Amino acid sequence: MNMSLDIAASRDSEGYLVDPEDWTPEIGRELALEEGLELAAPDWEIVVFMRDYWREHQVAPDVRHVVEYLADEGGMDKRSAKDHLFRLFPYGYVKQACKIAGMMRPRAWSTG
Repeated sequence: MNMSLDIAASRDSEGYLVDPEDWTPEIGRELALEEGLELAAPDWEIVVFMRDYWREHQVAPDVRHVVEYLADEGGMDKRSAKDHLFRLFPYGYVKQACKIAGMMRPRAWSTG
């Protein structure tokens, strides 16, 4: 796979990290740039939540967990939280948010 940036971590054929332990904030920023995204500081809090969830549960959070987090932390209803999430990651939660947060590609998953 031809990657546009030099990321010093093993990735699968779709660009997801093979081992989430390899993730660093620098790798996250590079992955975001590959996706054509430049996230603002508050948007990175979503990535931090995802990383914290992964460390605690050893599995990537499903989109509903991130929506609940945004609703609780952002003081918005779940519909607005979900809309916000998909505005930030227009090609989808799994395609962009999970990749940027260093998650492995989920085998089968509902994106919301």
